[in-house]
Amino acid sequence: MLRSYLPFLRMMLILTIPLYTHLGCGSGGGPAEDESARNTNVTIVDPEAGPPAGNVDGNAPIPPAGDLEDVSDPDHVIGDGTPESCSADAFIDAVAHGGTIVFDCGPDPITLALPRPAKVFNDANPDIIIDGGGLISLSGGGKTRILYMNTCDPDQTWTTSHCQDQDHPRLTVQNITFVNGDSTGEKEYDGGGAIWVRGGRFKAVYSRFFNNVCAETGPDVGGGAIRVFDQYQGLPVFLVHCTFGGLEGYGNVGANGGGISSIGVSWTIVNCLFSYNSAIGFGANPAQSGTPGGGSGGAIYNDGNTMTLTLLGSRIEHNDVIEHGSAIFFVTNDHSGNIVIDESVISNNLGGSWYPVYDGISMHGDTRIRVTGSVIENNS
Repeated sequence: MLRSYLPFLRMMLILTIPLYTHLGCGSGGGPAEDESARNTNVTIVDPEAGPPAGNVDGNAPIPPAGDLEDVSDPDHVIGDGTPESCSADAFIDAVAHGGTIVFDCGPDPITLALPRPAKVFNDANPDIIIDGGGLISLSGGGKTRILYMNTCDPDQTWTTSHCQDQDHPRLTVQNITFVNGDSTGEKEYDGGGAIWVRGGRFKAVYSRFFNNVCAETGPDVGGGAIRVFDQYQGLPVFLVHCTFGGLEGYGNVGANGGGISSIGVSWTIVNCLFSYNSAIGFGANPAQSGTPGGGSGGAIYNDGNTMTLTLLGSRIEHNDVIEHGSAIFFVTNDHSGNIVIDESVISNNLGGSWYPVYDGISMHGDTRIRVTGSVIENNS
């Protein structure tokens, strides 16, 4: 019985940590309030106390499509060299216009607390590149999702007759941290505590995801940090040198997929770290009678049809789950998907059941899986 309460106990026991870094500007243009002072009912963590981006032991080669984007000729520069010059509103406006976005907020790390999500407009610049230069953290303050893109949302403008399969917008986040995002208030497009994406293309490179939260229950909702649907022509989402959690108290939490969640989406995950993330729903999918559903995929939740999960040079450890897949939940309804794991470690993930081939990985018994040069152990 104790195992099923672990995710809840973890959230209750995390102490609120005040932010000692410079804070960016709030919606009013002046210095942002200290998040720990503004949010008395939620857990707030300090991004500067968090671990670095990526699995420090990972050395898998990076596919060209997963590499950093060039930001030498930006379309938008947030700030003019001081923390006070950097505002959340300026960033939100830049995302709405699209293009390459960089920051000039001084030499020290800062946190920009967003009062509302930054939203991509589908009829703006087809490429959106957000580069934090390793100094910027974007925070939802425990109140809001941070970043949203949806090619099928009419409020963001429909640009094709096939919104579920179009090649743009192409969204990249790199050298940046997403922290304290919270999408539990979102009803129509739920999941994705930090980032929610549908359509076009998406990738994250050298980025960190700390203490992001989405809906706590539901049979097929999740992605404490990231939720993705419908990538163009089934091309994969790239996650390269990213950290999801990485330290106790910094993990991401959702009904399913404490770190990431998707439907019908392939992922190529290179040199990443997933640890201390939690899937806290219960009742699985479809939801068992009398339950709200959920609780699968402590780190990763993949559902849909033809798709591939490729895990290279990555580490998945100390994640926990209520129902299935303490590390990975991977179910293709038509049994056509496959998993590739190379030079990776999956260990010490806790909870759940239904592990037909490898402990910690829930999948159909006939799912094609290739594991090379990897360690999968001590998952229970």
